[in-house]
Amino acid sequence: MKRLALSLLALSISSAVLAAEAPTFDPHRLSADVKTLSSDAFEGRGPATAGETKTIDYLIAQYKAAGLQPGGDLKNGKREWTQAVPLLRAEIAGTPALSVTVDGKPQALTQGEQIAVRAAMDGSKQVAIKDAPLVFVGYGVKAPERNWDDFKGVDLHGKIAVVLVNDPDFETGQGDFGGKAMTYYGRWTYKYEEAARQGAAGVLIVHETEPASYGWNTVKNSNTNAMFDIVRDKPAATHPQVEAWIQRDFAVDLFKRAGLDFDALKKQAQTREFKPVTLKGESFSANYKVDSKVITSHNVVGRIDGAKRPDETVIYSAHWDHLGVGAPDAKGDKIYNGAVDNGTGTAALVELARAFKSAPKPERSIVFLNVTAEEKGLLGSEYYAANPLYPLGKTVGVINLDALDPHGPARNFTISGSAKLDLLDDLIATAKRWNLAYSPDPKPEAGHFFRSDHFSFAKRGVPAISFGSGNDWVDGGLAAGKQAEDDYTDKHYHQPSDEWEAGWSFTGMARDLQILYTLGSELANSSQWPDWSKDSEFRAARDTTAAQRK
Repeated sequence: MKRLALSLLALSISSAVLAAEAPTFDPHRLSADVKTLSSDAFEGRGPATAGETKTIDYLIAQYKAAGLQPGGDLKNGKREWTQAVPLLRAEIAGTPALSVTVDGKPQALTQGEQIAVRAAMDGSKQVAIKDAPLVFVGYGVKAPERNWDDFKGVDLHGKIAVVLVNDPDFETGQGDFGGKAMTYYGRWTYKYEEAARQGAAGVLIVHETEPASYGWNTVKNSNTNAMFDIVRDKPAATHPQVEAWIQRDFAVDLFKRAGLDFDALKKQAQTREFKPVTLKGESFSANYKVDSKVITSHNVVGRIDGAKRPDETVIYSAHWDHLGVGAPDAKGDKIYNGAVDNGTGTAALVELARAFKSAPKPERSIVFLNVTAEEKGLLGSEYYAANPLYPLGKTVGVINLDALDPHGPARNFTISGSAKLDLLDDLIATAKRWNLAYSPDPKPEAGHFFRSDHFSFAKRGVPAISFGSGNDWVDGGLAAGKQAEDDYTDKHYHQPSDEWEAGWSFTGMARDLQILYTLGSELANSSQWPDWSKDSEFRAARDTTAAQRK
């Protein structure tokens, strides 16, 4: 027992020494970075706006001052500070004319109220749909490997599919789709993609706060402004012409007027036996012009070259963009400042870059990747992962930072989703030196794994995690942490009120950055190649590049 006690004491001292060797991060400077990035002067950091120019100029200036090298596109044999990201930008011109007809009687719909229609991303310049039939297709899932098909051969050409958000087993917590944990089949992006494959003219996703994991304000603010996508050869293969959300109460009323029980059909949709149901006597119409063009946004890329193996890369990523200028809130504020989302992660990359540049040169290269258009569908990271500046096969791992907590320290941390990989094991071991415990994603049903930029890398096999701040606060415990999280999601997420606050201490973020610095530093100064678990859906993609790591 005495020997064990001495061993534990030695381990404790060793951990304390290792933790003490990590650089300190200044909460005041973190606060200043976030305050600047989320100020009205940056106009909500919308891609392809004056706000983008100001954001990029600011980030480049910070990286230059820190002493980093540019790590972006090659031009005349030299790296630039940015990677050009061509995007399709689409916006509804004017006010869209939207309506449903029930038993021959038209009912006008107001954009942002009963419905939130996205600008067409299928290449259309004009949307002119007249009296398209409405068909309820349950959760809109076609998963052969799970013996699941919500469509059952229904012909959706010229029709509007009405679908539920999340997975068929979300409410029961049991089934073939991960229980409460969301699969990609539960994501709204999948619903649109599958409907396009089924030939639907459009999709109306029924919004419900719990399965969506956010309220109607978030849906409205995220879908009624300019839309972006990567440039596709065949956009209609991925996007139906109409992509929209509708309020639950409106959907329930539509079903009722068609002689259908929404709740009863929803329960049927949670079974394999469900069959599509036509909303008899009801149709949907839409008429509006779409202003679409290809624009160029930018990822910002700073780099520290490795001293021994510069062709092996550790990436820290965060998205710099937010929603820009949009619909005014009740106070008339139209600037979506994005202080927490993602001024915090953007500021964190700047501070990490400063810390690494002040330390001895790492053996492997470290890249600080500030990506664009995350809010439009992870587009900046998707473009990088499809057009990597540094080979994905020799990318050691990706540590993504998105919407960190600007308050005081917590006793725990989490990651987005429930993926199993060595990189998480490394993070858990590193965090223990600061006496932080790992708490699995408290809301796996929200599908956070598919909603942050690490997913663009993960689906191509690169070990990738998105760090999440803890909710068990040192000051106030779980009650205080959960209250703050719920308050942010309800009142500030994707709303103009996501603004910098003078009362934010940033002490928790400063501590967490010590952990994240240490994780990246040890990866960059080792020959370790973290991998996915053997049963991970991403392991096979990683295995295809194994020869590059020998």
